[in-house]
Amino acid sequence: MGILSWILLGLVAGALAKFIMPGNDPGGIIVTIVIGIVGAVIGGFIGTQLGFGDVSGFNLHSLLVAILGAVILLVGFRLIRRA
Repeated sequence: MGILSWILLGLVAGALAKFIMPGNDPGGIIVTIVIGIVGAVIGGFIGTQLGFGDVSGFNLHSLLVAILGAVILLVGFRLIRRA
């Protein structure tokens, strides 16, 4: 995947993760993209370790893995921020 695909996937995954977990999180669209990209990496790592696959292209499976990773990242961020 090229960098433009990662940014686009990150934007979509980050926006959907924030839609799934609404709340008062700081940042605008740039933070949403970063959450989505890092979430895709986290989701790809966890998916690979559990045998579900990884983020290999711009398809539905990769999007779901990226969204799962972004949601996990948001949960972790909120737990750290609360403590």
